[in-house]
Amino acid sequence: MEIVSWLLGFLGRYPELMVSLACFLLLFHRLNRRNGLPTNWPVVGSLPAIIVNAGRMHEWLTEFLRTAGLSYVVKGPWGSPVDVIVTADPANVAHVFTANFGNYPKGKEFAQLFDVLGDGIFNADGESWAFQRRKAHALLSDARFRAGVAASTARKLRDGLVPLLDGLAASGAVLDLQDVFVRLTFDLTAMFVFGIDPGCLAPDFPYVPFAAAMDTIEEVLFYRHVTPVPWLRLQKFLKIGHSKKMRNARRLLDASIAEFISLRRGHAAEAESTGEAAEADLLTSYLACQDEIGMSGAEFDRFLRDTTFNIMVAGRDTTSSALTWFFWLLTKHPDVETKILEELRAHPPSSGADGHRTTAELKQLVYLHAALSESLRLYPPVPFEHKAAARPDTLPSGGRVGPSRLVIVSFYSMGRMEAVWGKDCSEFRPERWLTAAGLFRHEPSYKFVAFNVGPRTCLGRDLAYSQMKAVVAAVLPRFRVEVDAGAVVRPKLSIILHMKDGLKVRVHKREEDCLA
Repeated sequence: MEIVSWLLGFLGRYPELMVSLACFLLLFHRLNRRNGLPTNWPVVGSLPAIIVNAGRMHEWLTEFLRTAGLSYVVKGPWGSPVDVIVTADPANVAHVFTANFGNYPKGKEFAQLFDVLGDGIFNADGESWAFQRRKAHALLSDARFRAGVAASTARKLRDGLVPLLDGLAASGAVLDLQDVFVRLTFDLTAMFVFGIDPGCLAPDFPYVPFAAAMDTIEEVLFYRHVTPVPWLRLQKFLKIGHSKKMRNARRLLDASIAEFISLRRGHAAEAESTGEAAEADLLTSYLACQDEIGMSGAEFDRFLRDTTFNIMVAGRDTTSSALTWFFWLLTKHPDVETKILEELRAHPPSSGADGHRTTAELKQLVYLHAALSESLRLYPPVPFEHKAAARPDTLPSGGRVGPSRLVIVSFYSMGRMEAVWGKDCSEFRPERWLTAAGLFRHEPSYKFVAFNVGPRTCLGRDLAYSQMKAVVAAVLPRFRVEVDAGAVVRPKLSIILHMKDGLKVRVHKREEDCLA
C-alpha cells in the first residue's frame, strides 16, 4: 500500500527511527506470541499487528479469534476507521443479521465507503432496498427468466468454455483458471443482467474495460477499509493514488453501463414495434416498469446504473471465486473428485454425453452440492462483512457496539472455528453435509454464511448453485486440472476472496469414456 511505501521511504532517511520501529515491532511480536492476541497500544492501536500480518490477514484473524473465544476488539491508530469487534460467533451473527436487523442498517458510513455502488441493493436501506429486493425476487422466480439463464449458461459452456479448454489442453500451455472463471461469469452475469454477451471469455483473452474497471474498484474498496481517513481525504483532494484509480475506473464503468442501457432500450423499442415478446433480463424488466419506479430522465438512468452494477458484482465475482477455490480443492482431494465423477456418470444428462443437464437434472447431484457447500464453508467469496449499530447495543458475546464501534464478521474464520464446525473444521470433507441416507443436510445461515444471513440473504443462491454445478459437470468429466508446480495459492486482500496470483494450472483431456 502507498502509505506503507511512503512510511518506509521516510524511515529510510532517518535510520534511528527505523531502528526504533524495528525494536518496537520486535517487542510487539514477542508480546503477541505470549497470548496470541493483538495488543491495542496507545496512539498506534493494533497497527503493529496489522503490519506484521498484512500478508496473511485472514489466517491471522482466524488464529486470534480461536484464542479469544470467537470475538475480540481491535483498534487502529488515531485517525483510522478501525475500532471494531471482530467476531466469528454464530450467536453474534444471528443477533446482528436477523434478530436485531433493524438496528444494523447499511447506514451513511457504509454508503460512503462503497459509494461506487450508488443506491443499488447492496447500499440501500428501507423502502428502496425492499423495492429492489422485491423486483429481483420476482425476476429470479420467473420461469421464463430461469429457463433463459439455463439455456444461455449451457450455450456459453458448449460454445465458449469447453472449446477454450480443449485448445489449451492440446497446447499444454499454463493458464490462469481464476481468470477463465472471472471471464466466464462476467459474460454469464452480463447476459442475464443486460441481455448482452460482452465476449470476455474468448481464446485471445481480450481486454474488456468494464471487467478491468470492476477489478480496480474492488482493490480500492478494500484499501479504504484499512487506510486512515485523513490519508484518504488527502488523496481525494490531490486527486492521486487510489482516489485517482477509482475515478478513472468509475468513468470506464459508467460509460460501459450507459452503452449497454442504450443498446437494450433500442432492442426493447424494436420488440415493442414488432410485437415480439420482451427479453427476460434484469434491465429489460426495469425498463418495463419505469412508471412503477416513478423516475425519469437522468434520475432513472442513475437508478439503472446502480442496480445493474450491484447485480454484476454479485454475479461475477462471487461465483468465479467459488469455482476457483473449488477446483483447487479438487486437485488436493482426488478422492472427492472421483466421487463427483461417479455421481455424474450415475446421473447422465438426458440429451446424451455431449449435452448439458437441465436444472432438474442438476438438482440430482447431491454429492456435488455437498462438495460445493464444503468449499464455500472454507472459502466464502465474501470473506468478511462489517455492520454499524444505529443505536448502542450489546452482542450476545458481551461486547458493546455503537456508532463509533463497528462489528466485523469474519466469514472466512467462521468456517475454521472448532466451536462452530467441530474438530475437523479445517478439513475439506463434503460428507459433513450428508445424512446417513445420503440426503443433503441443511445448516442454519448464521452458521453457514456464504450466502449472507437474515433478510439480506442472497436471492441468487439457487441460481449460483445451478451455474456452479453446470460448470463442474461440463468441465470435470472432460478435463483433469493440474496445478502448476510453481504456483503459490493464497487469498488476495480484497472484498472478494480471489487468489492473489491467480490459479496457474494445466488442463489435460480425459479419455472419452470418462464423459458423463
